[in-house]
Amino acid sequence: MSVEKVETLIIGGGQAGLAMSEHLGKRGHSHLIVERHRIAERWRTERWDSLVANGPAWHDRFPSLAFAGISPDSFATKDRIASYMEEYAKQIGAPIRCGVEVTALHQKPDGRGFRAETANGVIEAGNVVVATGPFQKPLIPAVIPAEAGLMQIHSAQYRNPSQLPQGAVLVVGAGSSGVQIADELQRAGRKVYLSVGPHNKPPRSYRGKDFVWWLGVLGQWDAKTPGPDMEHVTIAVSGARGGHTVDFRQLAADGMTLVGMAGQYRNGVLEIRPDLAKNIRRGDADYLSVLDAADAYVKAAGLDLPEEPGARAMLPDPACMTNPVGELDFAKLGITSIIWATGYALDYGWLKLDVLDAKGRPRHERGVSVVPGLYFLGLAWLSRRASPFIWGVWHDAEYLASQIVK
Repeated sequence: MSVEKVETLIIGGGQAGLAMSEHLGKRGHSHLIVERHRIAERWRTERWDSLVANGPAWHDRFPSLAFAGISPDSFATKDRIASYMEEYAKQIGAPIRCGVEVTALHQKPDGRGFRAETANGVIEAGNVVVATGPFQKPLIPAVIPAEAGLMQIHSAQYRNPSQLPQGAVLVVGAGSSGVQIADELQRAGRKVYLSVGPHNKPPRSYRGKDFVWWLGVLGQWDAKTPGPDMEHVTIAVSGARGGHTVDFRQLAADGMTLVGMAGQYRNGVLEIRPDLAKNIRRGDADYLSVLDAADAYVKAAGLDLPEEPGARAMLPDPACMTNPVGELDFAKLGITSIIWATGYALDYGWLKLDVLDAKGRPRHERGVSVVPGLYFLGLAWLSRRASPFIWGVWHDAEYLASQIVK
């Protein structure tokens, strides 16, 4: 088997791997990116057809390349994001090799570097950057058995309403993915039940500024560690249809049935926890806290931004909040499919190194792992709240590049 030698091997050709390449290239450091499929593959084949970015184009980009052909305030489609990544790779001259999957990564016996096994041969590297991102293994809770006769898919497998059988749909998960999919299904004429768990719910915009701008000036993107119960809480915000604040009460007013978190399943019936009102009101509190912080910032900074008192108005609680559903009988309600928008797990089965903790998470400090020469990039909370986002990963890559070259 052939053996190729490189200074630094970057595993993954998405936003993290490309950002790493730009910073290493600027420093004249020889490196190679290997990508098992194509650049930005998950945007191409693991997202639904109508998906758009949750941040405006002026924000969700690399500093060195703006989106061409779309308004800076618009939300790029998934296909436009994939093509943007290709444009960026060409601009920086990224040395990327697609169609190469790393099946095992070992530390060399003498401890000086690493040995990556692929179907195309072996690559030996002095340093390795694992840039495979946080969305690796779709999670579907083991709640409803396959013999229940329902179509069950993860949001990563959902494409559009036509792929689902006729009938009502249960969407589990109230983050950006779950909300946007549920809304699309309802607009397509489906009866939709949405299971709402704990979530943060920032305003899409307030006083003329997008929420990503507010989180920036308020210092929230730079938070170093998650607050209590924040690490795994989803963000309910939408870039769909030009961008809007998620309003669960409005979704209910439009005909969607909101329910609490899923409980146990028995004989065709899914138990529903009595936590819907609590979860929605917790999201309301998060929403109002952003408005309060924004108002305080405007006053302290003396900014001339228009007041928006209407942003605090809320619709009355719908019946599904005041008289919550305690169970879902799938047959009686005509529910034939379930979409699990329940997140992802990390998958490092190919990583043959003692670098993971008991929960399978990398042991690192700002991406510098406990194994010398091994680095991680693109993970949630790698260095701060912004780390898994396209512009946040760019800054993390700059730091790691300095560490590698040093």
